[in-house]
Amino acid sequence: MGEQQHVKFPQEVIDEYAALGVDLQALFSAGHLGTRMGVQIVEASAERVVGTMPVEGNTQPYGLLHGGASAVLAETLGSVGSMLHGGTSKIAVGVDLNCTHHRGARSGLVTGVATPLHRGRSTATYEIVISDEQGRRVCTARLTCMLRDVNPGDAERVRAAD
Repeated sequence: MGEQQHVKFPQEVIDEYAALGVDLQALFSAGHLGTRMGVQIVEASAERVVGTMPVEGNTQPYGLLHGGASAVLAETLGSVGSMLHGGTSKIAVGVDLNCTHHRGARSGLVTGVATPLHRGRSTATYEIVISDEQGRRVCTARLTCMLRDVNPGDAERVRAAD
């Protein structure tokens, strides 16, 4: 469950980060929380980020997908898109997350697709649609990230966290 798949990145993005000595797979992974929850990022670009998460293990006491689990998936996908938009000179930090839960999911995988609503110099906002295996919308989320300048040592902290 905690094993990360390799994300499909555009080659120019891989090359840009490799030149800085940054492991792109680690930088744009779901992180420790996402790994524990089984989040898998399967496609990533500034225009579209796709990821999946199992319902099993991420439910509330009634057996439905926990709303907080949907929020983790949404923030992960929107943050990856924001980081890719910001490029190597910016770090994306979530400042607002809004989730509307439309229906419950009891089993299977949910899939989230993040697409940009706004991509500016200092903020990026993504809409994330989470659907069940039948294609029914489970949750709609909106994430706004602040894009701040990279400080010396930020890449070292990412490498040390691996």
